[in-house]
Amino acid sequence: MASSSTPAAVREMQKDLEVQANALSKIQKDISKNHQVRKQYTIQVGENELVLKELELLDDGANVYKLIGPVLVKQDLAEAKANVKKRIEYISAELKRMDRALKDLEDKQNSKKESVCCILLVFTDRAYCNFCKCI
Repeated sequence: MASSSTPAAVREMQKDLEVQANALSKIQKDISKNHQVRKQYTIQVGENELVLKELELLDDGANVYKLIGPVLVKQDLAEAKANVKKRIEYISAELKRMDRALKDLEDKQNSKKESVCCILLVFTDRAYCNFCKCI
């Protein structure tokens, strides 16, 4: 029988498999967190676009108020529109950044899945070979 099928080698493979599986689990949690944050940003963009549409309907002389803490403060319409547009740009940039991060995480996830599958394949092949006494 080959030395690679010794109990120490099997334990080492099990340990490696556990490490890879834990890393895969962490990546999957990060992907889930990314999806949650992305969902929040998407909602915020929609809300801000709705506010911008409402501001576009107002006449130039209309009164616009901004809630700051418990106080409503009068704000210039042009300034309010600019602030909302800037907020939409910022959130959209964050969404793009989240998309890039998600792609990176998915690439890492696929790589870890391949590693886990390779370890499992080697492990099951060795187990089968030990059972059949072919090595």
